[in-house]
Amino acid sequence: MSTPTVTRSTRSDLRSVAGLSDGLRPVVMQLARRLRQVRADAVELTPTQLSAMGVLARQDDQPIGALAAAEKVAAPSMTRTVNALEERGLVVRTPDPTDRRQSRVSLTPTGRDLLLANRRRRSEWLAQRIAELDPDDREVLRRAVGVLEKINEK
Repeated sequence: MSTPTVTRSTRSDLRSVAGLSDGLRPVVMQLARRLRQVRADAVELTPTQLSAMGVLARQDDQPIGALAAAEKVAAPSMTRTVNALEERGLVVRTPDPTDRRQSRVSLTPTGRDLLLANRRRRSEWLAQRIAELDPDDREVLRRAVGVLEKINEK
């Protein structure tokens, strides 16, 4: 008995919502994987650690509970992530001024520099790929940014 082969979606498959979903999902996941692989740091950071640092870059000085909620993980998991980042000198904890039982987490200058270097490296990698596309394909991507943002909001 032969095993069925998996092929890429054809354009006609992409006409239905289910077909578009089946075609888009693996492509988006592969792009995300490729972007995660492009690193500017010598220190190996997990995607979870980089994501937590990204939250802190947007809204610094967060309680661990708020950081966990933003990342949609349990507080103990975020505590482990913060502990690992703190050991590397990438974040610092300070006592919460209103509740001494809690601490607030902030990026250190080293952590911010490392995060920005990673973002730059990934943006450069993606910009090179986009530059190789024809203008019509780049226009499709411009429109897709807003659409993908709507999907991510839900």
